[in-house]
Amino acid sequence: MAAKDIAFLTGASGFVGSAVARKLIEEGFSVRALVRGTSNRANFEGIDLDIVEGDIRDATAVETAMRGARYAFHVAADYRLWAPDPQEIIKTNTDGTRVVMRAALNAGVERVVYTSSVATLRLNESGLPSNETMPLAEENAIGAYKKSKVLAERLVERMIADERLPAVIVNPSTPIGPRDVRPTPTGRIVVEAACGRMPAYVETGLNLVHVDDVAEGHVAALKRGRIGERYILGGEDMTLGQMLAEIAHLVGRRPPTIKLARALIYPFAYGAEMIAGVTGREPFATVDGLCMARYKMFFSSAKAERELDYRARPARDALAEAFRWFQGAGYLK
Repeated sequence: MAAKDIAFLTGASGFVGSAVARKLIEEGFSVRALVRGTSNRANFEGIDLDIVEGDIRDATAVETAMRGARYAFHVAADYRLWAPDPQEIIKTNTDGTRVVMRAALNAGVERVVYTSSVATLRLNESGLPSNETMPLAEENAIGAYKKSKVLAERLVERMIADERLPAVIVNPSTPIGPRDVRPTPTGRIVVEAACGRMPAYVETGLNLVHVDDVAEGHVAALKRGRIGERYILGGEDMTLGQMLAEIAHLVGRRPPTIKLARALIYPFAYGAEMIAGVTGREPFATVDGLCMARYKMFFSSAKAERELDYRARPARDALAEAFRWFQGAGYLK
């Protein structure tokens, strides 16, 4: 790799994308980031990016920005479990992926790393970790976000098979850590729990991974990933109860002990979505989120560990760093 190879990047203003940008710069790449004019640029502080304004659904803007790049990373996604218009999530994640992959083919980039999600994988009803051999069927995808990511991943797979798109697919699990400006749905759990606003919970499970480990996995996929393969970039499986206990320990208070049946929360979730429809603000509890919480969302990163030499730090360390960042950034009021 030459010192000045250009890596084209979408999603650089976001949580995962900003971590990928920082890692690429650390690795010696020149990063050209496609950023919407309205995007929050707080995560650009202290890093040297070539910023080009444009939308991932604008083919002309994407092709112009990608010109001369050796590699492409498509990290941008509309990551919401609720939206006033769910079709907006689907259109952004599918149309945007189609545009970026087509531009990569037209530009002749050497390799593409496409950021998918573990949302495209089927969960194990037994609670055992799922892996890359368990794709989720579109008709079984719960909610607009999951459906959009399944559709987008299948689109990339078809372009790899039919048009020789030189893409490697990575599937991050549930990233946490610093610079979660928005914050993400999982970041909101950290904030609400740290502020003492989660006295009870519905038991489920998550696979928590530090966002910087996910970024390391992206670069490892570029260097060592096999074209056409998908790799789970996960961390540690943890029940929601364990996660809340860790956060309580960081704050210095007793963890919540009341477990609520999911059926009791549905009326609240429906009401929260009705209010959100009026205010336009994303609700903390959503119907789709409750449906997804039916099974423990546990995943294995064994393939990435084996083929990419991928490693992730303990979830406890990732939670601690997320807590410290939210605290320092004034989120914990």
